[in-house]
Amino acid sequence: MAPPPPSMSCRIAALFLRVLTFVCLLVSLILLTTNKIEEDIDFETIFKVRFNDIYGYRYLLATTVLGMAYTLLQIAFTLFSISTGNRIISGDGSFTFDFYGDKVTSYLLATGSAAAFAVTKELKRSEPIEGVEDSIDKFLNKGYACASLALIGFVCTAMLSVFSSYSLPKKV
Repeated sequence: MAPPPPSMSCRIAALFLRVLTFVCLLVSLILLTTNKIEEDIDFETIFKVRFNDIYGYRYLLATTVLGMAYTLLQIAFTLFSISTGNRIISGDGSFTFDFYGDKVTSYLLATGSAAAFAVTKELKRSEPIEGVEDSIDKFLNKGYACASLALIGFVCTAMLSVFSSYSLPKKV
């Protein structure tokens, strides 16, 4: 027996959470990819650090891009469902796809956020480099901001995962 279709208010709530997730991930991606330091220490030495020099930030980038791709796909599916009243994938497959997609995406976002928080914390504890302390502090604070936005994206996707679990067909 197929589950009853979700109500319109439930679909709109899901759309709101998906759009919020996408916006958080987009801002995180923009902040992360523009995060760099380029300071002259003396006449011969230039101190350069980009986000992709740090493995934890690379992982955050990968999980953010995957999360954005999945969220954008789900926004399109949700908009189609709201406008037509039907789901793109017929039968129980759509509900299963939503459930497992939300689970995997939320776990990816959680681990990406945790990796960025951990590497930022470790770098904050390290010995400061003379002459670029302020730049390094700004760089790492942007890292915290990116990780925080990914964490908000995780929370939204985790809530969507709970919602999608209620829509799963009950096969007894």
